[in-house]
Amino acid sequence: MTTDTQTSRTVAEQFVERLGEQDPDGIQELFADEIDWHVPGSAALPWTGRRTRREEVAPYFTTMWPHFAQGGSKVVLERVIVDGGDVVLLAVFTHTVAAGGKEFTTPVAMHLAVEDERIVRLHLYEDTLTVAKAFNAA
Repeated sequence: MTTDTQTSRTVAEQFVERLGEQDPDGIQELFADEIDWHVPGSAALPWTGRRTRREEVAPYFTTMWPHFAQGGSKVVLERVIVDGGDVVLLAVFTHTVAAGGKEFTTPVAMHLAVEDERIVRLHLYEDTLTVAKAFNAA
């Protein structure tokens, strides 16, 4: 099924808004039952990896967020590119690791695919070596 550009943009904007509010359940509601989710990383970072079901979305965030210092994260959304059901978010993430206080910055590209007003794919592309080093996982 094809999805029009405006619907995809609206879903992506809701995703970004709920991400900024740190609303894991609200983010999860935006996803289809079956998903293609990939956040690369190492086994030392328990939130990374693949997910295939909607109910795995909220636990991603509730597992990841405690590893970052409260108020120590900044997301600069630089561009949103939408073509039909595909959305690419280009951003820069800066986080402070809760344990130890190390700050790191990484450019990020996130590819979302929207079908029937639900996100069916999330692939994150970031500097995984920088993230791993910040957590002493590299």
